[in-house]
Amino acid sequence: MTLLGFLHRNAPWLAAGGLLTFLSSFGQTFFISIFAGEIRSEFGLSHGHWGGIYSLGTAISAVVMVWAGGLTDVFRVRVLGPLVLFGLAAACSAMALNQTVWLLPVIIFSLRLFGQGMCSHLAVVAMARWFQAMRGRALSIATLGFAVGEASLPIIFVALMSFINWHFLWFIAAGICVLGVPVLIALLRQERTPQSMAQEFSGTGMQGRNWTRRQALSHPLFWMMVPAMLGPAAFNTAFFFHQVHFSEIKGWEHVELVAFFPVYTMIGIVSMVGSGWALDRWGTARLMPFYQLPMVVSFIAFSYAAGPVGAFVGFLFLALTTGANSTLPNAFWAEFYGTAHIGAIKAMVAAVMVFGSAIGPGITGFLIDAGVGLERQFLGIACYFLFTTMMSYLGIRRARRDLVP
Repeated sequence: MTLLGFLHRNAPWLAAGGLLTFLSSFGQTFFISIFAGEIRSEFGLSHGHWGGIYSLGTAISAVVMVWAGGLTDVFRVRVLGPLVLFGLAAACSAMALNQTVWLLPVIIFSLRLFGQGMCSHLAVVAMARWFQAMRGRALSIATLGFAVGEASLPIIFVALMSFINWHFLWFIAAGICVLGVPVLIALLRQERTPQSMAQEFSGTGMQGRNWTRRQALSHPLFWMMVPAMLGPAAFNTAFFFHQVHFSEIKGWEHVELVAFFPVYTMIGIVSMVGSGWALDRWGTARLMPFYQLPMVVSFIAFSYAAGPVGAFVGFLFLALTTGANSTLPNAFWAEFYGTAHIGAIKAMVAAVMVFGSAIGPGITGFLIDAGVGLERQFLGIACYFLFTTMMSYLGIRRARRDLVP
């Protein structure tokens, strides 16, 4: 099937996935951090206090994701999706109305759970379950919503903040989420794979069977892949969380660093689409062990960068892994463990990733306060990604023998 034929035949389901990944933006770090200065000023918070509140809410949402993510194996996206979007809208409204500092962790928890957690989880689980032969292309197309949100929303909302009160902007975000509900319902008027048919039409994994979450957790491959799932979430988030400090220690204007963001986004999109095509051709078993190697080059480049060329190299290789990270891991779990229980299994993975995004800024911030500079930390992070590559290679090499052709 040609790409145009694939898009025409599957447009409603792909659009539903793209809508969910786009709306997840309102619970992502890149969007919430836009309002960091206003939130700290409003409640009199230091950088450390705000970072602690953010990490606490995110970490608790990771724990809840273990249970909530499994609901995708029980309810159809057409049913669960609107509930998640209403929850995200309520969280955005709460941020707009909140006047009490002790409610901030609850609001951050809600934004992260319904936005970064469940919206993203619903989209990628649906793509992994609904598509088999072209799973990679489906994931790469649906996850374009992440890139669109990252490229457009910060610029738009920062511009609006210059003449609209930041509280009201959160109401606008809530309104966009609510408007997404009827669109999602219309797109999924005929959902591709109803849950009642999931067992009959599910794709199998290793040993020709569908693995439950308990069985997956007892298999060594899962745990050998955990460092690889944790790393990008932790250290990509940490890099952008400390972008102002990074600019300062390099002696750059912040705007000079931000100028690379559109380039980073575009390269990420190319990597996302390319990795989707590649995994349909070669499968995740050949690609997964090595897709984090560009992160090694990236953080070494950031550590030694003395000017724009070094920064460009860092963003180039960071984007290569970031783009592939939107498609390869999501297809990997379906390929090795089957799709009948993919929601519950992917919920554990999502919890690991959300937990990583909680601890990454906290660990790097603690080390900065302890006198370990970001440039030294980046070299350690590069070594960490060498470790994840080795673990992934060893785990997958052993497990791929159980894959049924």
